[in-house]
This record gives sequence, C-alpha cells and structure tokens, in this order.
Amino acid sequence: MNRAFVLVRRRLLGAVPVLAIVVVGTFALLESAPGDAVDAYLGTTGGDRGLVDQLRRDWGLDQGPLQRLGLYLAALARLDLGWSVAFSRPVLDVILERLPNTLLLMGSAVALAFGLGSLLGVVAGSRPGGPADRILSIGSLALYAVPGFWLGLVLIVVFAVQLRWLPSGGIETIASGKQGLARAGDIARHLVLPVAALGILYLALYLRMMRAGMVEVWRQDFARAAFARGLPHRHIVWRHVARNALLPLVTMLGLQAATMLGGSVVIESVFAVPGLGRLAHEAVAQRDTPLLLGIILVGAVLVIAVNLAVDIAYAALDPRVGAGQETSA
Repeated sequence: MNRAFVLVRRRLLGAVPVLAIVVVGTFALLESAPGDAVDAYLGTTGGDRGLVDQLRRDWGLDQGPLQRLGLYLAALARLDLGWSVAFSRPVLDVILERLPNTLLLMGSAVALAFGLGSLLGVVAGSRPGGPADRILSIGSLALYAVPGFWLGLVLIVVFAVQLRWLPSGGIETIASGKQGLARAGDIARHLVLPVAALGILYLALYLRMMRAGMVEVWRQDFARAAFARGLPHRHIVWRHVARNALLPLVTMLGLQAATMLGGSVVIESVFAVPGLGRLAHEAVAQRDTPLLLGIILVGAVLVIAVNLAVDIAYAALDPRVGAGQETSA
C-alpha cells in the first residue's frame, strides 16, 4: 500500500479524538469563565431582569452546561457550528467570510519566513564562523527577541505614517471599485506590512535552525568525504549539507502553524485585518461562545491539515518515514 495513503489514513483517524478533546476542553474552559453573552450585551445597552431572562431563553443560555454541550455536539455532527449572538448570523458564514484573509496572511508569512529564512540560513551555515555567519546570527537573535506587536507598530510608523509608502491597515481600500489585477495589487499593498511583521519573527527562527542544522551536517562523515574528493564547495553546500539540514525545518513548519495562527490574533488587531484572529478578539469581547468555539475548532482543523501536509512532505524527502507504518498496515 502506498506510504502516503497509509500516513494520511493514520493521521486522519488520530485527528478525531484530538478535535473531540479541543471541543470539550474549550467548552469547559468557557463555561468556567464568569459571565456570558447576555452580560456582555447588557453591559453596553442596559436592561431589566425581564430582558435578561428573555435573552437567556432566546440564546439558549437558560439550560444547563451538559445540555448545551450535548446540543452543540449534535449540531456539530450535522456540520452546524451554531448561531453567533454578536453578529446575528450563522457561525459558519461569519468564519468563512473571514477565513480567506487569515489564510492569505498566514500563507504569505509562512512563505516569507520559510523561504527567506532557509536561504539566509544556508548562507550563514555554508561557512560557519565566517563574517556572514556572525552578522546573520546576531541579526536573527535580535529579530527573534522583538515582540510582534511592537514590530508591527514600528512598521506602521515608518512606512505608513512617515514615508507614506504603504497603507497602515485593512485588507483593501474601502469602496475602491477595483476588480481583477487592480484589486489583487491593492490587497497585496495592504498585506505587505502585516506579512512582514508576522513573517520576520519566524524568519529569524528558521534562519537559526537552518544554520545550526548545517553546522551539524558539516561534521558528518559523508560531508567530509565529499570535501576530501575535491567537489566544489557550492555543490557540497546545496546537494549534500543543505538538503539534509532541511528536514528539521520541515518538522518545525508544522509545529509553528499553531503558534503563527495565535500570533495572527495580535497582528490582525494591530493592522485591522478582518481575519480569524481579529474575529476571535471580537468574540471574546462579546462573550460569543458559539463563535469562539467555531473559531477554535476551525483553527484546530487548520493546524491538523498543515501538519498532515508536513508529514507527507517529510515522507517524500526521507523515504524511511512511514516505512514501518506501511509494513504494519
């Protein structure tokens, strides 16, 4: 049986209990927090006891926690994420409206961090201890220590306020009427700063990991043998050292998916990007439990999907991965 098919099947079967734990655990944590959506709503509008009781009945908050959990799980079985009390719309519709913006932001940030970080790591690790290695290592350490929100604010002040080269926030110009390539270019200009703020932090991590991996590979016998045979230095770097040092970065790419999704909450709030991160902030402020549960569930599915893609890529790069699973299957 194909190794990739076996790997996908095992990961999908393992994802079911993971999602169940996420849903039940998140529901329990939200139930333990004081207040609910009615309290958040009346905190801004006010109302008497009769209105409180009516809203609790209308929003299904007059039932016990176990009853509401059972109803929610039954709705999930029908792919129904519930009703958002803050937006007065189905949760699935609200999430699908914001999801493309988050995927675009995260995908661009991952491409920037992984691509440029790996390339700079190869430059630093090609000659460990050299001038380029020292400069890039110090610079990456400085970038990794910078808080994401502070970097975002600095980018806004420099490139949006002082130089006025780029917009300070949003996903596109409001009511611009642009279509096709013109709209794509407008969205790209709006994403430059948030992608840079989110991607640069992880770029430093991939740079340091790639550099450390190459330093370790240089000590291996096959690298020394290739150097002793008189092969060109560039050939050894790209065909032998960098290729073997790339495997840990692929693993880290999957592990960082959840962290990057969490970091997008801050970045989307700083740059006013209407994505899942900003939507989660709004759901917390409004105590919209169904919406927050839906966001966390979709986030868990995204993390599982990214890790599945990473596992498949890792199996393609290293034929030993999944060989034992294929035999046992």
